Amino acid sequence: MEKKKTSVHLPHDLIILILLRLPVKYLIRFKCVCKSWFSLVSDPRFANSQFQFTTATHTRRIIGLSSLSHEIRSIDVDAWLNDDLPSPNLNFLLPKSYFPFEIIGSCGGFLFLYRFPDIYLWNPSTGFKKQIPVSSFDSNKPYDNLYGFGYDQSRDEYVLVVFSHVSSHLEVFSFPDNTWKEIDGTNFDYAVDPSHIKGLLFNGAIHWLAWSRDLDLNVIIVFDLIKRKLIEIPLQNDFGGLTLDADSGLWVFCETLSIWILTSDGERIEIWVLKDYKVHSSWNKTLVLSVDFIPDNLNVSPMYSTKNGEIIIVTTDGSILVKYNSKGQLLKHQSFCNSPSKVVMYTESLLSLPGDNE
Repeated sequence: MEKKKTSVHLPHDLIILILLRLPVKYLIRFKCVCKSWFSLVSDPRFANSQFQFTTATHTRRIIGLSSLSHEIRSIDVDAWLNDDLPSPNLNFLLPKSYFPFEIIGSCGGFLFLYRFPDIYLWNPSTGFKKQIPVSSFDSNKPYDNLYGFGYDQSRDEYVLVVFSHVSSHLEVFSFPDNTWKEIDGTNFDYAVDPSHIKGLLFNGAIHWLAWSRDLDLNVIIVFDLIKRKLIEIPLQNDFGGLTLDADSGLWVFCETLSIWILTSDGERIEIWVLKDYKVHSSWNKTLVLSVDFIPDNLNVSPMYSTKNGEIIIVTTDGSILVKYNSKGQLLKHQSFCNSPSKVVMYTESLLSLPGDNE
């Protein structure tokens, strides 16, 4: 007796829940399955849900862009210890220039790429790319400027920030108007190490490490993305006598604003945490990481801290990734990029810029 063929019909809501758990590269392929899936995956509401789910589950990727070959390598943070191989190299070319490019930051799955004088926003998961008009005062001395990238939840828009610490001139880029707008009230006098020009996105604001000539001490410059206001956090702690120079920086450790400092012998990284964001003097040394196995010709910096306290650091050329547990004990280190690269963390997303169909 011939068996009857049966078909299974899954509820639409269940299909959505399943798709939300898949990597973006598969979702893009599934747009070819049928018209209904194409419409679903192309829907901005689905893209927002996918990004929120990915963010909530702390699913992050490490991406490296080669300064020489323009090749890209990407690896999943959680699968890394299981020897997940880097994804196949991609071929993303920026316009030719004598200037090296920088990854200023990541937000919403986008990377802020800067190569004087060009600025791009790029979603490595979808290939979406947008060139940003050059700011009026960013055409001559790029290393006199601070840069930042974030998201203003109150206006539902991404924000690019360029701040000249020499002329105290600050501009933000308005995506709806496709133009730069100057922000008043930025009369501060700072000196900034070139290694600190990339702002850290934390708690709805961009943060930069600087030296205040007015106060004669180190400060953290903070630009609130919602209030569009610039403030400063004085750093009156001496950090155990260590200097906040090129071998130091801001980062987020266990969801807290922190400072990392490489000791003068180059063998340890000290992690200092701001216990209370509203109490500017509440800095405490929390952890010390041994990096004495890193070759002397390579500099290192912390890149990411997982929710359970595991730490990933990277050499500044992107050649080596190192992972520690929450107690600072070495778990693993391995090679990553084969040629000098810029490395950053990002979250996969299907997002595009509102109102932009490029």
